[in-house]
Amino acid sequence: MAADDRLEDDELARRLREAHRRVRMLPGAEKERLGRRYVAICDLAKRDPERAAARLDAFLAALDSDFDTPRAPENTLGD
Repeated sequence: MAADDRLEDDELARRLREAHRRVRMLPGAEKERLGRRYVAICDLAKRDPERAAARLDAFLAALDSDFDTPRAPENTLGD
């Protein structure tokens, strides 16, 4: 394994740990559903790290969009 490959694997591992941390903090049903998807990405990382990285990108984007609640507009007194 070349040194450059090792650096890419470390980056993927760091991102997988971050995804795991985020999934662990979810409520019950979401945690279970997204946990299965996370495990599938981890399994893929053993065979095809590049493809796993692409799936992880999509997974993290879905976590960001699904669970980011937009703020309600703030009322101002002058309106």
